[in-house]
Amino acid sequence: MYSTLIARLGGEIAIKGKNRSHFEKMLMENMRGVVKSLGVKVAREGGRIEVRLNGADMDETISRLKNVFGINSLSPVAEVELDIEKIKESALLVVQDALSKRTTPVTFKVEARRANKRFPMESPEIAQEVGRYVLSRTEGALKVDVHKPELRLMVEVRESKAYLTCDVIPGPGGLPVGTSGRVLLLLSGGIDSPVAGYLTLKRGAILEAIHFHSFPFTSERAQEKVNDLAKMLAQHGGRIRLHNVYFTEIQRQIRMHCPEEYSVTIMRRIMMRIADRLAHERKCLALVTGESLGQVASQTLESMYTINNVTNIPILRPLVAMDKVDIMDIARRIGTYETSILPFEDCCTIFLPKNPKTRPKLHEAQRAEEKLDIEALITEALEKTETLLFTRES
Repeated sequence: MYSTLIARLGGEIAIKGKNRSHFEKMLMENMRGVVKSLGVKVAREGGRIEVRLNGADMDETISRLKNVFGINSLSPVAEVELDIEKIKESALLVVQDALSKRTTPVTFKVEARRANKRFPMESPEIAQEVGRYVLSRTEGALKVDVHKPELRLMVEVRESKAYLTCDVIPGPGGLPVGTSGRVLLLLSGGIDSPVAGYLTLKRGAILEAIHFHSFPFTSERAQEKVNDLAKMLAQHGGRIRLHNVYFTEIQRQIRMHCPEEYSVTIMRRIMMRIADRLAHERKCLALVTGESLGQVASQTLESMYTINNVTNIPILRPLVAMDKVDIMDIARRIGTYETSILPFEDCCTIFLPKNPKTRPKLHEAQRAEEKLDIEALITEALEKTETLLFTRES
């Protein structure tokens, strides 16, 4: 009965004015990338994006598309000729299909929209005619409620066909990936940074990730955990390039030459320098972190100010005003939470001082770094960096 899906665009795309076509084009490219192996066709028809199944499995197609940023909702639709009798017959089949998934009578409403003004009936007439027909053939399973219906049959009369559906499947909304430039995410193995990456993808950015490891102090299992998180982000972004930076020697030097209470601040300042360098090499226009104001010692305003001082590149902090409960809720929803809480240490959790400086001063941090050959350490770390590419299919 259903041969087509209609994709509704996120609200922001609809108000892009002259730039709207650019966002739609990128969205359709992303959609085609997700479903190309299924053989379905994605096309723009009369202001909507249609997905013609061509025999592909409906549930599999929906499963792939409902994570594509820029889609506000999806509906499987039945197509029928512009004939009111055929519309009524098809409407009954669509409603019966919806009722087959329920066990009790439900309230019901028909909503009709006549985009084709040449069709001889106006929208209210279509809704009344179809509603009467369906009610008379469903044996008391439906009761009309035009204000808060549990089941809503939508009939849309288009140029050459009518489309009918009872289902609206939510999409993620946001902007299509690829419309907002390239950014570099500082990806740890924790809960926060994958959520920050997800939210940045949702704003249309192309995401690359940098991870700092301290092997052998951090284990291969810890690296696998980060790889798994990158794979999960690739499900939303299409592909994620993950740069694994060797950080062991830097941490050793910090421990040997810097005041213990400043070790976290110095570590983060060097991470920022390396990320800055890599961002320029990879043509990334901003760094992204999972920092939330006040969460840990390196996330106070004083720490952020002192750490930021080593770079001029914009730093995006999508979680900065969110509390931990909200962040954990998103992590559970996008499927990264259970992996993030696996108990494998990352480089940020080893060599932790007993009393890290929560309000570091810039001049003290600069003085604390004086015994380090920072340029040589950064060069060595970048030379030992290994890059992995994860795609939606990997």
